[in-house]
Amino acid sequence: MKFLIDNALSPIVSSILVSAGYDVIHVRDLGMQTASDSEIFGYAEKHDRCILSADTDFGTLLALRQKSKPSFILVRQEKTMPPDALGSFLATMLPSILEPLETGAIVVIGDRTIRIRPLPIIP
Repeated sequence: MKFLIDNALSPIVSSILVSAGYDVIHVRDLGMQTASDSEIFGYAEKHDRCILSADTDFGTLLALRQKSKPSFILVRQEKTMPPDALGSFLATMLPSILEPLETGAIVVIGDRTIRIRPLPIIP
């Protein structure tokens, strides 16, 4: 599984996940730190990368497009956890959600919960 981390999360999170053995690129590594959500979504879709962000707009884009890829992880702990702790937390919990991400899912990681919704989202 490959990941693309949006600018809403620190590059420190990216570095920790790379150190844990994950294939991760931060938008800053691509010079896309000012790219629109649609551009980031397009890159993730083209390169088969799961988007990892604290920005809820990616969920909206998935719902509007009714697609099953790219998968999206919404992190709701970015303000309560320092980037190094968040990166370590994600590195330990990612193995438990890789299967739904491979098939297409939105995963919402809260303070005490992880919710998984399969894609596509059909109204």
